[in-house]
Amino acid sequence: MSCLQSRPKLSRSEELLRYAKSQEEIQMNLKLLGLENDRDLQFLLQGGDLLKVRSSSWKKTRYFRLMEDCKTMFRESKRAFKTSKTFLVDEISAVRMGRQSDGLRKNTEENVESRCFSIMFKGRRKNLDLIASSEDEARQWVDSLQKIRSSLNNLSTQAKTEHWIFSCLRKSDKNKDDKLSLSELKNFMHLINIEVDDDYAEMLFEKCDKSNSGYLAGEEIKHFYELLTHREEIDVIYGEYAKTSGFMSPQNLVDFLKKEQREDATLTDAHNIIQKHEPDENAKEKKLLSKDGFLMYMHHPEALVLNPDHREVYQDMDQPLNHYFISSSHNTYLMEDQLQGPSSTEAYVRALLKGCRCVELDCWDGSEGEPEIYHGYTLTSKILFKDAIKAIKEYAFKTSDYPVILSLENHCSVEQQEVMAHHMSSILGSALVTSPLGDGMPKCFPSPEELKGKFLIKGKRLNKLEATFAPDNTEDDEEDVTEEEESDDEDQDQEKKKEKKKLKLAKALSDMVVYCKSVHFHGFEDARQHLSFYEMSSFKENKALELAAESANAYIHHNVEKLSRIYPAGSRTNSSNYSPVPLWSAGCQVVALNFQTTCTDMDVNQGRFLINGKSGYVLKPAYMRDPASEFDPVTLTRGDWLQHKTLHIMVISGQQLPKLSKKKSSIVDPLVRVEVYGVPDDNAEEKTSAIDNNGFNPEWNKNMEFNVHVPELALVRFTVEDHDSATSNEFVGQYTVPFNSLRMGYRHVPLLNKNGDVLPSAGLFVYIMVTDAN
Repeated sequence: MSCLQSRPKLSRSEELLRYAKSQEEIQMNLKLLGLENDRDLQFLLQGGDLLKVRSSSWKKTRYFRLMEDCKTMFRESKRAFKTSKTFLVDEISAVRMGRQSDGLRKNTEENVESRCFSIMFKGRRKNLDLIASSEDEARQWVDSLQKIRSSLNNLSTQAKTEHWIFSCLRKSDKNKDDKLSLSELKNFMHLINIEVDDDYAEMLFEKCDKSNSGYLAGEEIKHFYELLTHREEIDVIYGEYAKTSGFMSPQNLVDFLKKEQREDATLTDAHNIIQKHEPDENAKEKKLLSKDGFLMYMHHPEALVLNPDHREVYQDMDQPLNHYFISSSHNTYLMEDQLQGPSSTEAYVRALLKGCRCVELDCWDGSEGEPEIYHGYTLTSKILFKDAIKAIKEYAFKTSDYPVILSLENHCSVEQQEVMAHHMSSILGSALVTSPLGDGMPKCFPSPEELKGKFLIKGKRLNKLEATFAPDNTEDDEEDVTEEEESDDEDQDQEKKKEKKKLKLAKALSDMVVYCKSVHFHGFEDARQHLSFYEMSSFKENKALELAAESANAYIHHNVEKLSRIYPAGSRTNSSNYSPVPLWSAGCQVVALNFQTTCTDMDVNQGRFLINGKSGYVLKPAYMRDPASEFDPVTLTRGDWLQHKTLHIMVISGQQLPKLSKKKSSIVDPLVRVEVYGVPDDNAEEKTSAIDNNGFNPEWNKNMEFNVHVPELALVRFTVEDHDSATSNEFVGQYTVPFNSLRMGYRHVPLLNKNGDVLPSAGLFVYIMVTDAN
């Protein structure tokens, strides 16, 4: 007898009943998504075969379809003993038509270009490279997957919560009879991240089991859902202002917005909110806001903790380029560590889509005359320079219209430098800046606004830019060193030291360097006397941090006129990062981090560039743009920068905090840590206590207070951790926002996972007030 036990065969009536239940679930989810009878969604639900590509010799058929919950993709092998896997639609970062991935370019022929597409995932998960049977079918898959992604992303927070809870209820209903027994209810509580003792579960069950039938059904499940999702803190706030027959009138809403939220609201604003967010048509007709409408409004982006005006470009973008902090990446081509991990064009795509505006390309001679990009003297894989430029060209301006700096670390021969110049010229075209804007020799940088949609090259140049306007003043080729050698690296390995020899520059490549000429740093006074505004130095983190600590004001003055690029120490072989905060406080603009690494430093970096439309450019405070500035973040002498504030925060509650483990018994014990990052005097943190076994609706009501002396440089980070008394706490989610972009009053704080993606439905509820310090 076979050791493989087959599942009991269903009777015809049972099969029909199960089919009917699945169709009912599908229709309910399609209705929630607003996609009933949608052709693309029906295509996904039916599914089909695709060829999965792993290598030139590994191409196998897999069956893919969208599951009944309309948020999970199912895939199955075609082998005799079938294996299946699933992934969430929410885990997809992009769906790209054609041979755009490194894998498809390497492992397929050009004649299948139109049938290829790739599913890209968030985080470090590998792409799914697929081939359809025809171009039309490939396009159908791409369009359909993009539609379901968009529909799920556009759900309101309340709708996402309902969708999630409904899915958990379905999973808990083991026998699919649309009823919940006591054991199924306990299973459901585990799924939504609540651990309750048996007595409480039985009390809740008995309270809802009005029919005394021993199970919950219909209205009883609805009552259970209402008890579960009831938020007492919202009841209290709403009840305080719902003065019109138990509802909020427009005037009641204005009172709330002015008194609690500190907003300059009008009756017109109140009417617009009711019209937009009230779900009850009767209440809307009477111009009243119900509690459900109030909660829907409080979850809307316009009411969250981040000032909605700052979600768009709101700063002056006509200042010189060096007057902005610029989102910047180090060794952008690497997907993982610095020694043996893969290099990929996808790494450039991911960084650019996160708003990065300065990417790095380490260029070496390749085979067949084609320059390659990889980390020299290591085992990292290689990609073609031209493929990287193509990827950068396609994705540079998807997130931001503002200029992208290509930071070249050039190790190539003159012949392959010529090839590099050709590729950049032919691929980037007129978007590549190859001469100064305007007429005559510039005196300062152009602005981000003037450089919209443009690419700047950072690298070595054979002569001064001034030579462009004085043809007889050209210079001979000069000795060149790579960027990391420019910082007087004392711990370079012997191989790098051997490379210190004269490296000739191709004139075609040299001429492309206009506003970002790489030069050696010999001190602030030397730079002031001998360097032009466009000549910039790169600093290793340790040297930069030393200068920021000991000569901050001189560093600020240097950065008023010039650009400075900072990069991680060579010892960070695991692609770890350093804190960018003290370097921003010294006015450094191009603080390059390893974008592929999830860590606090990257969270803070993304928080800095969360504002101003995620443009990748944030205007430095006025006192960091003033040549006569006396600002020093260490000593904090009196000046315009000193605007001492007190930040009051009450961490009230959390909602739908995710489980970190897939184990059924795993429940989160959440605590909240609030940190302030800024000048040394402003760095501080406080935390709540941990709530045992409740990630669904924990309450803390913890008051915190912070002194902030330089608000324009401060950031506030909310972090949720899973408390563990035996080991270190585990990260659950975080949100970092510039201090001056915080909104006061009662606010929901969205949470991002370690990859920087929004955690659906998860969040914190806080009260924030900023006052002048005594």
